[in-house]
Amino acid sequence: MIQRKTMLFRFCLYGFLKNQQYYDPFLILAFRQKGLSFGMIGLLIGFRAVCVNLTEIPAGAVADVMGRRRSMILSFLAYIASFAIFGLCNPLWTLFGAMLLFSIAEAFRTGTHKAMILDWLQRQDRLSEMTAVYGRTRSWSKLGSAAAVVIATGLVFYTKQYSSVFLFCIIPYALNIVNFLGYPAYLDGPQRSDKRSGSVLRTLVSSVSQSWRCRPLRRLLAESMGYEGLFQSSKDYIQPVIKTGCLSLPLMLVLGERFALGESQRVAIGVGAIYFVLHLLGSAASRGAGRFAKTFGGEDRSARVLWRVDLLIFAVMAAGILAGLSAPVIVAFVLMAVFQNFWRPILVSRVASHADSARTATVLSIESQAKSLFIAIIAPLLGWSVDLVASYDPTLRFMPIAVLGLAVSVSMLLSGSGTRPACRA
Repeated sequence: MIQRKTMLFRFCLYGFLKNQQYYDPFLILAFRQKGLSFGMIGLLIGFRAVCVNLTEIPAGAVADVMGRRRSMILSFLAYIASFAIFGLCNPLWTLFGAMLLFSIAEAFRTGTHKAMILDWLQRQDRLSEMTAVYGRTRSWSKLGSAAAVVIATGLVFYTKQYSSVFLFCIIPYALNIVNFLGYPAYLDGPQRSDKRSGSVLRTLVSSVSQSWRCRPLRRLLAESMGYEGLFQSSKDYIQPVIKTGCLSLPLMLVLGERFALGESQRVAIGVGAIYFVLHLLGSAASRGAGRFAKTFGGEDRSARVLWRVDLLIFAVMAAGILAGLSAPVIVAFVLMAVFQNFWRPILVSRVASHADSARTATVLSIESQAKSLFIAIIAPLLGWSVDLVASYDPTLRFMPIAVLGLAVSVSMLLSGSGTRPACRA
């Protein structure tokens, strides 16, 4: 019992420390402060997705064969290097270099820690609790995000520089490396003893083959591309919307005059407040993912409910943009982020129900790569579309996000997502 509580604590601690991403609420604002257009920001995000695509599936196979803990430690070392460059450098080529390091870190992390949790649950004969346990660890991740928002708001308020927050991310990420050293050796994975390059290739090929031949897995890859890919491509556009609201709201203008607050300080307060509430709601949503799935009759049926909610959210966003109101657009972005925290644990559980446990990290990496492929294509197009629309009518600049969201949601609902039997090739 003590060992069980210890590992659950370590899993939750991992998520809490990993989400000390002080740059997250200010990422687009930081890039804008460096002089980048929305199109160039989209290109950077797309570049990250391409790099993840090139390395993620091999990284998942390496994690399954060479050892998952080593992969996680390598990942966090790459994160630390990227944060240092983002915080200290401004030239565009250095930002692409930092994004490359960040992509390598993402590739070695994505799917690997989930596979470790799945392995531990299987050894504890608790695999049926996957949605609830992953939802619990994700809720701690969101609590970490909420704490990070408070810290990041203070950092931006006092430094008046958005980029400075990157450097402070190094501390919690170094602490997480220490956390990994306390994980038991068996979580390195069942194939750790076979370290030949041929074994990595066989794991990779068989996992890709399984994902292609298994119809439910193919469907899940498409859903991940649509839901997760769209969310990751568009979620940060809430920052300039909040900035516009903070600089125009009478309350913020009064506070600025009364306390002699500069533009970046007023934006920090507004962004920090909204992101803090967003992450608290996200934490509650993740913790309740298991109950959400049970309420709607299982993971597959609840996923279809979430697609309907997504359709409604983008309809609200479109209406707010057409009406020239910031509040409905901000609410739509917040709801999109909240419901994504129901979506992710449910999707991981659905993928795990179809994947061979010996190849879980690789299959989850394939799922994440499908999402990254969508981001690589859509993120630059969204950025350029926002710039293009803004050149004609600035009040409609975020309409491309709403239109794409409506199109993806409708297509997924029309194509159906009925429950299908598991397949394990």
